[in-house]
Amino acid sequence: MTKTKAILIGAGDRGAKAYAPYARNYPHELEFVAVAEPNKDRRDIFVEQYDLDESQCFDTWQELLAADVEADVAFICTLDKGHYEPTMAAIEKGYHILLEKPMSPDPKECIEMTEAAKKHDRMLTICHVLRYTPFWRAIKKVIESGDIGEIVSIQLNENVEIMHMSHSFVRGNWNNSDVTSPMILQKSCHDMDILMYLMDQRCKQVSSFGSLMHFCEENAPEGAPERCLDGCPVANECPFHAGRYYLGEGRGWARKFTTDDSREGIIHALNTTPYGKCVYRSDNNVVDHQVVNLEFETGATATFSMCGFTREQTRIVQIMGTKGEIRGKMDENEISVFDFLTKQEKVTKLPTTMSGHGGGDEGIVSDFLSAVRKEPGAATSSSAAVSLESHLLAFAAEASRVEAGKVIEIDQFYQEQLARKA
Repeated sequence: MTKTKAILIGAGDRGAKAYAPYARNYPHELEFVAVAEPNKDRRDIFVEQYDLDESQCFDTWQELLAADVEADVAFICTLDKGHYEPTMAAIEKGYHILLEKPMSPDPKECIEMTEAAKKHDRMLTICHVLRYTPFWRAIKKVIESGDIGEIVSIQLNENVEIMHMSHSFVRGNWNNSDVTSPMILQKSCHDMDILMYLMDQRCKQVSSFGSLMHFCEENAPEGAPERCLDGCPVANECPFHAGRYYLGEGRGWARKFTTDDSREGIIHALNTTPYGKCVYRSDNNVVDHQVVNLEFETGATATFSMCGFTREQTRIVQIMGTKGEIRGKMDENEISVFDFLTKQEKVTKLPTTMSGHGGGDEGIVSDFLSAVRKEPGAATSSSAAVSLESHLLAFAAEASRVEAGKVIEIDQFYQEQLARKA
């Protein structure tokens, strides 16, 4: 097997910790030969882990791509608004690309990236990692077997555990859609993609409701300071107190915003980064709950609910067919299939995997590398051409939410985005 050479643009949590470790676990398949990362601490850690030298390290993606590094693929894992430019440049340089989701916060850019990959005959795979998990693949296999008949309706709930909500979407990198993406795109484009994957047909129309209901200044306790460590009068009563969480059970999460995870290092970070701010006095604007209604070509329907007020981080699904029903809870890695005729239930416990996102992080890298080796004409399950449609669902859902639940016709919405492009 020929080893694939890769460059990494963005050595943050997803790039360095979710996808790059594949090269350490399977060194005969993947080797990183260059990295671009503006944060020196992160860059130095990556250099040490992957045995790079100074000539292989760059502050910016522009410098890396200008160096014409000899490699087969580019892993692009910058923040949302930093996807478009390096992706377009890397495609023109001839790299196949594994791109962190979402493709872009702008539907016009999503369309252009998809078209550029097709024009230059380059593989552009979007990190919709749920498609690559044993959990969702097992469900898809049951649907394709015909055991539950024709799908009539799907209910999908995304439980965004309460402290994950406060960390990533109130204090963290994805808390403000003006800087990154709306919640339905950043967090829940996975779910729009899974619904498309399971239904395997086009969506006709969507509507959506949701809001930022709790994490806003009017709900701040009386006397609460801007930062939790500045003598908050309700420190012992607030579940979101940054000091108690990040110095306690959330210490692992603290490693996402500081490379010094000593007590002193975490305290310093809480005093100097947004992660130490009161959740009611941050600059967040993304919703903390949202529902989406979808109607598909056959008349089948789906409902999706995202809520940031849950005790566990998981997805719960119920798929109702004409002959039977599938139920599953992703964190338990277990599905049940009920047959309406026999009244029998079959429960399948799927194998546990150490890779993130239920095995999806490792699965997508494996599938991507396999497709690269099979050139020409190979594609992955989450190619840009496939992912574009679920991205457009997310954009349409957000447009509906902003317009008080207006029903959005998907074909018309797509034509409107093409007109913007022109």
